[in-house]
Amino acid sequence: MGKNDKKGGEKGGGKGKGDKGKDSKDTKEAGGKAKGAQSINVRHILCEKHARKEEALAKLNEGVKFDEVAREYSEDKARQGGSLGWKTKGSLDPKFEEIAFVLEPSTTASPKFAEVKTGFGYHIIMRIPTQVEGRK
Repeated sequence: MGKNDKKGGEKGGGKGKGDKGKDSKDTKEAGGKAKGAQSINVRHILCEKHARKEEALAKLNEGVKFDEVAREYSEDKARQGGSLGWKTKGSLDPKFEEIAFVLEPSTTASPKFAEVKTGFGYHIIMRIPTQVEGRK
């Protein structure tokens, strides 16, 4: 995994209407299981070959924007800067989804990304922040 690959749950505030001030820790204790986002906005860079994925990672680690690297290196969704748009749980490859849903949201200028290999190839994944993520 790259130097920016951070696995971690979401920071929960969740102090919205009807929550009565519960945060993610309260939800986990009460229900026994944390309730994460049900939909996320995600981008990826897909490379068939490991060497090409490593080249893309090197560019990201040099500070090149994620969408620019996706346009140059991705074999899927390259014209959209790697954007897959909004994805719900169960709509992605299980290995991809496992990583994507725990990634910390970040911007294309300062991406926090992770890698995963699926039957499609090597993915570098980042999650886009939004104020309504998980409520769409």
